[in-house]
Parts: sequence; structure tokens; C-alpha cells
Amino acid sequence: MTDPTTTPDPSTDPAASVPPRVTALDAMPAESTTRRNAAFALAIAWVTVPPLIGFKLLANIGAVGEWLKEDPSRGIPAYILLFAISSGLGILPTYAQAILGGWVFGLALGAPAAIAGCVGGALLGWSFSRLVSGRGIEAWLDAKPKARAIRTALVGAHQVRLMWLVALLRLPPNSPFAIANLAMASTGVRLLPFMAGTAIGMTPRTIAAAGVAAAGAATGASDIQALIRDQGWLWFGIGIVALVAAFSVISHVAKRALKQAGLETGL
Repeated sequence: MTDPTTTPDPSTDPAASVPPRVTALDAMPAESTTRRNAAFALAIAWVTVPPLIGFKLLANIGAVGEWLKEDPSRGIPAYILLFAISSGLGILPTYAQAILGGWVFGLALGAPAAIAGCVGGALLGWSFSRLVSGRGIEAWLDAKPKARAIRTALVGAHQVRLMWLVALLRLPPNSPFAIANLAMASTGVRLLPFMAGTAIGMTPRTIAAAGVAAAGAATGASDIQALIRDQGWLWFGIGIVALVAAFSVISHVAKRALKQAGLETGL
């Protein structure tokens, strides 16, 4: 009877001579795994936190708006800076901040300021995401043949084509800003086409949100609660329907364009 503590002899036990199978995922450095896990944790935070704080911002839009209006020379620069920081770090969603901009500054000033905030937020979000994820996500994707093919097709595209692909991915209103920053930065999308595509893709939905908010503020209401109280739920409902309709059109256009570009999504 063989002693279980005895090491098998390769000459008599064929199974002992077969080395254990090592997959590409097993061969990933420990640092890459840590970076990948950090990126996944960041993604979870960016899915859950911004909507909650966004609703809080909209509930206090009057008080925040008064602070921004106190000093006209400070208001718009402060709005753009805060927009960039809070969206880039995944604290506030862009739709809530675009509504704030339209409510406080009107469509003509609020929409361009919100778009500038989006671009600044994209730069910060891309840089922060690269810092957190490093090459962890790239290594994880490259270990999967299908994922590697998709990533290569995306990051290996010509800069102009990549810019338009980023714009199309940004276009749907249900595309979370911070998560998109993390996804594109951690998979190796280059900065310049990422920034340009963000500016193009975020413009339609930002204008739609700021425009509806500007129309609400034009009634003279001090905040959203006063708007509902003074104008009634019908006026508020019409504004919501108009915004949803605009977002639906934008999303439909984005779906078709992404499909034509060969990128099927679950949008």
C-alpha cells in the first residue's frame, strides 16, 4: 500500500509528470489584480452614490442657486469648477448639475457652462481612473480572447474614429458619466479623442436638461418645490415628459449609430 505522505515517482505515476494548468488570469501579477479590484470597487461606488446626492442637489436647487448668483463674476467659474470636480470624482451626476446650470444661468449661459464642466470632469475622471486602475483592467480583459478583441478594436482605432465612438457612447442619457470615464480610461482609450468625444457626445443631453430647467426657472419659481406648488403638477409633468421625450430621441439615435459602427450595446 502506497504511503500517502510519499511524493509520487514521475517514472511510475504519469499524472505526476503533468504540470498544473496555468491560465492567463492565474499568471496576472498581484498588483494588476489589486488594481482591477480597486477599479471594480470604484465602479460600485459610482453607480450608487451620485444618484442619491443628485436628488439632494435638486431638492436644494434654490439655495445653491442663490449662492451662485451672489457674485456674477464668481458664479459661472465656480459652477464650472465644482461641476468638473464633482462629476470627475463621481460625486454628482451630470444631469443634476446641468439642470442646476439651466435653472440658475438660463439656457444661453447654463448649457455652455455645463458642457465645460463635463469636459473638465472627463479630464479629472480619466486621470483618476487611470491612477486607480493602472493596467489592471487592461490585463484582465487581455486574458479573455473576446474582450481583448473588442478592446483592441476600440483603442486601436484611428483617433478621429475613436473620437466619434466615444461621442456615441456618451450620447445616450442613460450612460453614467463617471462609469464611462472609468471604463474608457481603464481600457486604454487615449486622452485626446476621449476628451473631444466627450464634448460632442454630452452636448445634446446637456442642452436638453438645461433647457427644461431654464423654462421652469423662467416662471419665477424659487425652486422646484415652489414650481410644483405655484404652477401645479401639470406644468411640472409636461416638463418631465418633454425631457424624457428628448432623451428618448437622443438614445434612439445613439443606438442606431452604435449599431452601424459595429458596437452592439445594452443601452
